[in-house]
Amino acid sequence: MAQFIMNQDAVDPKIVPQKTLYTGATMPAVGIGTFGSDRFSNEDIAAAVYDAIHSGYRFVDCAACYGNEKDIGEVFHKIFVEEGLPREEVFVISKLWNDKHAPEDVIASCKQTLEDLQLDYLDCYLVHWPFPNYHAPGVSVDSRSADARPYIHEEFMATWRAMESLVEQGLVKHIGTSNVTIPKLSMILRDAKIKPAINEMELHPCFQQGELYQYCVDNGIQPVGFCPIGSPTRPDRDMTPEDLADIQQPTVVRIAQAHGVHPAVICIKWAVQRGQVPIPFSIHHNEYVSNLRCATEDPLTIQEIEDLKGVERYCRLIKGQVFLWEGANDWLDLWDVDGTIPGWNGYERKFN
Repeated sequence: MAQFIMNQDAVDPKIVPQKTLYTGATMPAVGIGTFGSDRFSNEDIAAAVYDAIHSGYRFVDCAACYGNEKDIGEVFHKIFVEEGLPREEVFVISKLWNDKHAPEDVIASCKQTLEDLQLDYLDCYLVHWPFPNYHAPGVSVDSRSADARPYIHEEFMATWRAMESLVEQGLVKHIGTSNVTIPKLSMILRDAKIKPAINEMELHPCFQQGELYQYCVDNGIQPVGFCPIGSPTRPDRDMTPEDLADIQQPTVVRIAQAHGVHPAVICIKWAVQRGQVPIPFSIHHNEYVSNLRCATEDPLTIQEIEDLKGVERYCRLIKGQVFLWEGANDWLDLWDVDGTIPGWNGYERKFN
């Protein structure tokens, strides 16, 4: 058997801050994402995960729809089985894709992910989006599925019951949500037997989601933030002219200069000190090591944290246009911006 050996410039996992979930389980305060967009190969992403774990990462965020879980599974096999790193030292998330919301598909989908990742269990399994609306990989933002429909709470809870059964069967330690809103999450919490442990959501200085973030914290749900530096390598179809780049914001640049670091590092520091768990993605060794190391040293000052509140521009980057249904007005209908959930036949159901 090969021996697990940390890289020479690795960050000691023991000094990386930890977050405690409502179950008492802990997870690292920084993870590595694996959504390679359409810009990176599965092999590049798997190699980055392998090296990142040897560099001190102990949280890997995966998803079936990223199309690379088999490649990452080879990495996990090598690290856990061949090199002997204890499985329980790495927190692994995966996600249920939209076309697998039928209760009978949830267990099969989770088992397929476990087989692909070559794991016996997941630390957390998320419902990737709260609607079963499917889109083919690579379609344009104008593409619409004839079967797409708005959020229907009864349907989602049928999916959630199957998610709860995964915990009861020992296939996953925790379950969680992603891309939900306060109206949706409120009803899920009201009706769940096992409440979400994690909510994955877009979080970066230009899109801080203060109300949803605080709602999660107040209800014992750990926020995990994707696009923590503004996702500059997201697919072209997700980019619009009005989007802002966090790392170019004057306040972020000024604070970065004061610390002598790249502006991306300031975005990660802000996320960790605020309390969410960022999952930056990179295939470059120096970048992902820097992203992890910055959580362990040279913290932002109280004034810098306060100044970064002013960077908020309500700039959502991942708008989800491909999930819209017939009759929806625009992508804002996905996000319940007025506190209501658009429903069947254009009527709106207020949460109560």
